[in-house]
Formats: sequence, structure tokens, C-alpha cells
Amino acid sequence: MPDGSALPATLGGPDEKKLPYSIDAEQALLGAVLYDNEVFYKVNGYLKPEHFYDPLHGKIYEACDKLISSGRLASPVMLNTYFGDETAFHEAGGERYLVSLAQAVPTTVGAADYGRLIFDLHTSRGLINIGSQMIERANTADIDDNPRGQVEAAEKELYALAETGHYGGGFESFESALTTAINIAQAAFQRGGGLSGVTSGLRDLDGKLGGLHGSDLIILAGRPSMGKTALATNIAVNAAKAFVPEKAADGSYKNKEGARVGFFSLEMSSDQLASRILAEFSGVASDKIRRGDINEQDFVEIYDAAGKLEQLPLYIDDTGGLTIAQVAARARRLKRMNGLDMLVIDYLQLLAGSKKAGENRVQELTEITTGLKALAKELSVPIIALSQLSRQVENREDKRPQLSDLRESGSIEQDADVVMFVYREEYYLGRTEPREGTPEHIEWQQKMDDVHGMAEVIIGKQRHGPIGTVKLSFAPELTRFGDYADPDRYPQQY
Repeated sequence: MPDGSALPATLGGPDEKKLPYSIDAEQALLGAVLYDNEVFYKVNGYLKPEHFYDPLHGKIYEACDKLISSGRLASPVMLNTYFGDETAFHEAGGERYLVSLAQAVPTTVGAADYGRLIFDLHTSRGLINIGSQMIERANTADIDDNPRGQVEAAEKELYALAETGHYGGGFESFESALTTAINIAQAAFQRGGGLSGVTSGLRDLDGKLGGLHGSDLIILAGRPSMGKTALATNIAVNAAKAFVPEKAADGSYKNKEGARVGFFSLEMSSDQLASRILAEFSGVASDKIRRGDINEQDFVEIYDAAGKLEQLPLYIDDTGGLTIAQVAARARRLKRMNGLDMLVIDYLQLLAGSKKAGENRVQELTEITTGLKALAKELSVPIIALSQLSRQVENREDKRPQLSDLRESGSIEQDADVVMFVYREEYYLGRTEPREGTPEHIEWQQKMDDVHGMAEVIIGKQRHGPIGTVKLSFAPELTRFGDYADPDRYPQQY
């Protein structure tokens, strides 16, 4: 076999550079795996069959993967049986070629370096391919193919290449999907049997959802003043506080617990959001912080809270009027540069679509929700998108929201994996106060006492679990949701 420093065929012309690859590195790695199967575990976390330049080498590596993963020996004899009468294998020399690979390995010490070289060369080939496509598209673009769209498309392909070393997933075997499902169950078991996703920091909500799952689009909806932003902020900060990194096989870091959170605040500025978070964790009311109406002790509490929060892996983008394509591009960039395990968007109706000619707002929102679901799958993170509810809620006697109350609800309800509604009866009841001193006022006061500081999260849709209602506590002056202290859970008094 040639040493493979360059491919004989070129990209498209005699002046173009040849594609980089190394047959020697591929042979050395395969030989090391055949010589000692333990070598496979040093590279299998990031190296896949498609990263090999020689298709036969990719098939040999894939066969080794199947044998070793099933507890069997990956040896020349076993692989010869595995390949049977495959033409390409026998044309390369069959079992003799495998034996020569194993015998040519003086030591397995550098095997991991060979794996990294194979991976890096594949990435280089991908970069060359993307670059060529960018040049061709820029040269032949028509009036509808604007430069911004070209940049966003290129960034998407570059992100996919950076994340996986290849783009376009294609079909996945059921065996691989089962392995992923088992790994998720194992992670939940190791966390104590409750969570397979990112924690919300709220016990009963986590119990109902099992945590926030990667690739899920979660809609959090409610009427104004119900506390949507407060709840989303609480969840984001709780997840960021719980973040514990874990080193992956390819040298990158993933979340063992909690999450690195990206927060698109399309309505509030980043400093307003930070003031809310400070209020929640310092115990000083947010309006007092905003007005500067604080004493020395309040300032100490705020300063201590800021010291604890400043290192949180929470990233805020308060740019207004973003399109779904811009959100996707910025989220990919954040994941590539700082890591990303959860995304929050406040709120859905403030995003813009591509605004194609003839589209109405319903079609535009369909594009947005479809794009967010696709982004959640692409980044493999949960996306919490806040949404307004239509005014028809106010016309009902029971103002608890339901799926039909979602604005332009068709696409939101269809694309979402989870739909949750925030509802606070105290808000509505407080606006119906009768005249003081009347029997009606006494009855009203009793009802107010029953619902004071209480909120409900109504799970109207959950693709992977039950629907129902979760009770939470709510402190409006601190914009803080917490676990509800249900009297039924108190220990009995004797």
C-alpha cells in the first residue's frame, strides 16, 4: 500500500491540491487493534468507520467494533469468517492482509495518536469539501441565494463537521440506537434513578418530566404576568448551578450533571435579567435592586450572591429581532466555543422567519417552530421556548390554559415534545376583590389565603410521559419559583 500522503485524484482540476489522507496510519491503527483489542477502547469514543479514507479499512474497523462490543475476539481468523466472500476484502489479500497488519505493529503505544491523525485528516478533507462548495455556490448564486444565507449554510456545515467529524447522519442501525437508549437509562440510574435529562431544580417538575431531555422542544406558555420568564430563568440558573463537567473520549467536555445554558432574551435586556437572578438568590426584592432602595445589609447579600453566580455557565444574548436562522447560527457558535447543553428562548413570538413572499404569520411561526425542533435535534440539547397565549383565556370562568389557547397553536402543538402552562390563580383572584366588610369579602379572603404564594405548571402535552399538574411556590417580589410544601406530605403529629 502507498504511504498515502496525498490522493492521486484531485478535487476538480490539475492546479487543485490533493486530498489529505494516510494509509499508513490507518494500517497501523487496525494492526494495533488486531494485535491487542484493548486498543479499540482508546479510540472508539470519537473514531468512526466513516473517518477512514480507504473504504475497506472502514469496514474492518466496523467489524472490529461489532465483535469487540459483543464480547468476542477481533482477530484475523474471526474477521475472515465475518467478511465471508466479500470481493474487496479478498482482493486486498483476505486473511493474509489482516495477519500482515497485526504482525507489522512493533508496539501499540502510539495507537491513540494514529486514531487522532485519521480523525483529523478526515476533518481536513471535510473542510476542503465545504470550502469547494462555498466557492462554487458563491460563484453561481442567483438573486434568491443571498450572501447571508450562504454564510449560515456554511456555518451549519462547519458546525456539523466540528461536532462529529462528518455531516449528514444518514441511517443509524437499531443496534446503535439501542446502545444510546441503554446509556441514557444508565445515566439516570447513576443519578439516583430519577433523571435521564437536565434538572430543572424543581423536585416535582423533575419527577413529572424526568428532567429536560436532549433534542426535545419544550414550550412554556402563559398569559402576561403569570411568571413565564421567571420560571424559565429559575430553570436556567438551577441547571447552570448543577453543572458538573465530564471529559469525553475525544478530549472535549460534556455535562455529567446540570447544563451549560444559552439564554436568548428577546424582550428583556441582559442587565434586567441579571437583576432578576440576583433578587432570586440574594433574597432582596428585584424592584428594590432596580431602584437602588437598599441598605447596607441588602448590599452585602447582593454582593455575596453575585460572587456565587458570576462563574455560572450561563450565556445571555439580548439581541432583539433575531431570525430563526440567526438563533441557530449563534447557538451552534456557542456550543462550539463554550459548550451548550440547554437553550432558552424568551419568547417565541418575537422571533422572525425568513419572511418569504406571500407568507402570513401562521406560516412564519410554523417555520420557526419546525426550525427550533430541528435545532434541538441537531445540537442534541433541550430547547425551552416561551410562548404567549391568546386572549380567549380571559373570557372563560376557569382561566386555566389549555392547548387550544396557544397563539397560532397548530405548529406549536405539533412540533413541541412538551407543552407546559404557567397558571397563578392568585393573580386573577386578586383582581376580583369585593367591597371590604361584606360577607363576599370574607369568602374572597379565605380563597386568597388558600392560593397565596402558589402556582401551577400544567403539563398539557408530553410525548414521552404523563400529563398533569405540578404545584409550585412563587415569591413575586423575588420572581422565584420553588418546590411546593404540600401539607399532605407533612409528617403526622402525635
